[in-house]
Amino acid sequence: MTKTLKKTLPIILSLLGVALFTFIAAKAGVHPVMEALGKVGIGGFFLLVMAQLVVDIGLGIAWKASVPQIGLLRLIGARLVRDAAGACLPFSQLGGMVLGVRATLAGRRAQAVDGEDLHWPEGVASNLVDITTEVLGQIAFILVSILCLVGHQGAARFIWPLMGGMVLLSLGIAGFIWTQHRGGSMVRKAAMFFGRHIAADWRESLIGNTDIFQARLEALWSRPDRIMLGALSHFLCWIAGALLTWIALILLGAHVGFLSALAIEGVVCGIMSAGFLVPAALGVQEAAYVALGLIFGIDSQISLSLSLLRRGRDILIGIPVLLGWQFVEMSRLRKESGTSTASSEKTVTSVLKTTTSVMAASSKKDGSSPREAEDKDAAAFATSPRIL
Repeated sequence: MTKTLKKTLPIILSLLGVALFTFIAAKAGVHPVMEALGKVGIGGFFLLVMAQLVVDIGLGIAWKASVPQIGLLRLIGARLVRDAAGACLPFSQLGGMVLGVRATLAGRRAQAVDGEDLHWPEGVASNLVDITTEVLGQIAFILVSILCLVGHQGAARFIWPLMGGMVLLSLGIAGFIWTQHRGGSMVRKAAMFFGRHIAADWRESLIGNTDIFQARLEALWSRPDRIMLGALSHFLCWIAGALLTWIALILLGAHVGFLSALAIEGVVCGIMSAGFLVPAALGVQEAAYVALGLIFGIDSQISLSLSLLRRGRDILIGIPVLLGWQFVEMSRLRKESGTSTASSEKTVTSVLKTTTSVMAASSKKDGSSPREAEDKDAAAFATSPRIL
C-alpha cells in the first residue's frame, strides 16, 4: 500500500497542478498574458536569465561559506543541478536533493580542497548542511516579507497561516539540526533513504559508512560561525531573488515598489515550500502569484506572466545544466568501465602466464617435453577403466 502510494501520489499531485494551472490560465486569458509577456521582449527575458545566473553563483558561495572543504566551482555546479532537477524534471524537491548529492561527487575524480577524495558520506553531509542553512535564511526572509505585508487590505488571510507555518517550520528545522548533531539512528535512516535512490555500489558505500557520515556532519557543525555565515549568505540570495521579481514586474508593466515585490516573493516561497511534494510546484506557484498580486493591485494576467517568466527562465538555465551533468556522468562511467575491463584482461593474462609457467616447470621436472606430456596424458586416459 505504501509503495503504491509513493508511486501514485506524485502523479495525482501533478494532475491536480495541471488542472489548477489550466483554470488560472483560462481565468486570466491567453491573449492578455501574451501581451504582457510581449512587453518584456527577448532582451528583457535574457536580462532576467543572466541575473538569475548571478544569484545561482551567490547560492554556490553561500554553500561554500558553510562547507569550505569542497571547491567553489564544484558547489556551484551541484547547486545548479539540484535546482534544475526540481524545476525541469517531474520530481519533487526531494528528488532534486538526491541528484544534488550525486552532482556534488560528479567528475572522474571528486576531490576536496585539500586533495582528499570525496565519497558519499561527504556528499550527503554537505548537502544536508547547505539545505539547513538555506531554510534558516528562508525563515528570516519570509518573516521580513510578512512584515512588508502587514497593513495591506486582505493580507490577514495570508499572514496568520504563514505565521503558523513558520512556527512549524522553525520547530522542524530545530529537530533537523538536532538530528544532524546527535540523532545517530535517524542519521542512519537518512542514509538508508538516500541509499535507496542511488546506484548499488554507491549505496553500499554510503550505508556501510554511517559512522564516517556522522563524523562529517559533526565536523561541519563544529563551526557555528560558518553555519551562520552560510545562513546569512542564503538570506541575501533570497533578497536578490525578490529584486529579480521586482525587475520582472516592472518589465511587465506593473507599478509596485521593491518592498511590495519582496512581500510577494517571500509569501510565494512560503506557499511553495508548503507544497514541496508537488513536482515543480505546478499550479501552486501560479496560484500563489495571482493571489498575492491581487493584494497589491496587480492584474491576474501580469501575475500569471510573472510565473511563466520564472518557469521559462528556470527551464532555459536548467536544461543545459542537466545535459552537461549527464555528459560528465557518462564520461566518468565510460572511464570506470574501461578501467574495469583493462583490469580484467590484465588478470586473465596473468593467470594464463602463471598456468603456462607451472606446466612448463612440471614438464621440465619429469624430463619430458610438453608434447610428450600431452601424449602420456592421452594414453593414460585411453587405458583407464570406464565406469558406466
